[in-house]
Amino acid sequence: MKFIQKWFEQIAGVSQEERQRWALARQIYSTQHIDVMALQRPAYWRRKARVSGVHR
Repeated sequence: MKFIQKWFEQIAGVSQEERQRWALARQIYSTQHIDVMALQRPAYWRRKARVSGVHR
């Protein structure tokens, strides 16, 4: 039965391996949503303050 399924997918042009490659490509190269509003402030305002201990 698996042989018939694989044969049919090859004739139809879409194999399981091809679908797995497409899914992996979508996962890797999909567009990430970026918060553009956070970039409206200057970089030094976006950075967290570094608090260091007082050296005596």
